[in-house]
Amino acid sequence: MFPLLVLGFASGLPLALTGGTLQAWATVADVSLQNIGFLTLVGSAYTLKFLWAPLVDRYAPPMLGRRRSWIFLTQILLAVSIAAMGLYSPGQHLGILALLAVMVAFLSATQDIAFDAYSTDVLRKDERAAGAAVKVLGYRLAMIVSGGLALIIADRWLGWSNMYFLMGAMMAACAIATLLAPEPEHVSKAPRTLGLAVVQPLLEFFGRRGAWTILLLIVLYKLGDAFAGALSTTFLLRGAGFSATEVGTVNKVFGLATTIVGALAGGAFMARIGLYRSLMLFGILQAVSNFGYWVLAVTPPYLYSMAVVVAIENLCGGMGTAAFVALLMALCKQEFSATQFALLSALSAVGRTYLAGPLTPPLVDMLGWPGFFVVTVFIALPGLVLLHWRRNEIHALDTSRAE
Repeated sequence: MFPLLVLGFASGLPLALTGGTLQAWATVADVSLQNIGFLTLVGSAYTLKFLWAPLVDRYAPPMLGRRRSWIFLTQILLAVSIAAMGLYSPGQHLGILALLAVMVAFLSATQDIAFDAYSTDVLRKDERAAGAAVKVLGYRLAMIVSGGLALIIADRWLGWSNMYFLMGAMMAACAIATLLAPEPEHVSKAPRTLGLAVVQPLLEFFGRRGAWTILLLIVLYKLGDAFAGALSTTFLLRGAGFSATEVGTVNKVFGLATTIVGALAGGAFMARIGLYRSLMLFGILQAVSNFGYWVLAVTPPYLYSMAVVVAIENLCGGMGTAAFVALLMALCKQEFSATQFALLSALSAVGRTYLAGPLTPPLVDMLGWPGFFVVTVFIALPGLVLLHWRRNEIHALDTSRAE
């Protein structure tokens, strides 16, 4: 479990450094708003990683095993690339810095492919719940470090360049955990050709009973949660009337902490009650917790009420995320785990990216904030109905290693 914690941390560390933290640095350096907006395209690699996932399944550097070799290589290259970002200022060398950020995002997405495959391969059935929780814990801790803490370090102590040097050193330190991490007990052979690495994962998955409905479940399971969170910061500022400081402290810092608690609690519950019942229970809690935002929308802006609502919503969301990650791991066959996990995780982002993002503003305009948050509860129901319908397939995943 400890290597998974550190590797989860390494997986989450680069995200903010090429996203919010980089945007903050560019803002401080007086870069134009238009150019800062273009920086958001840097993260495209995370949604497109399934395109080169078959390469990770087919080939492996000749050192630490099929998965760890990719993880170690990308971590070393990430350490160098992140540190290199500290050599340039966005005010004077924005183009070079953006190219380095694209490289970091690509390497980070490749590390994610290999890490997701490794955790899928190395965990036994009875370890998936704890493993999923530990992965989420490490990832969220890294977001705190490279997001909020990095801004404090850059502003008060080291400056922006030295902060990026420090983050590069942290990534290099994470590579030690890769060297010490164990190999899976059963190491499957790689596909014989790259063509097979592309085709066989799809043929294997769609050859399963109920494959299409399982894919639909992946899209729908956290859809209500995605709609409620799409404009949550905007709602707390404009709709509920809280200050930016209050929202930053409670929604970002406190909310992230309760997400971590939720992920750990979710892992503990899954170990006791199994995957299907966890998915159902946490899915119901995710849906019901959206009513908290409705309460904030119809009551005066009391800080304690926001703290309670954010805590409950993030706690339930963290539990749901832990169960959802365990589901994705259980769905992957070891031989194709890199490609299948990358495809499934990309599919899970469809609802958040292409449904919740574009549709939330018109729904808010039409229904108002109170009516919108009531609707998000009902948006979660189709996923729960589909989960109940496919309960036999989920139970089967929980009693086998999906080999």
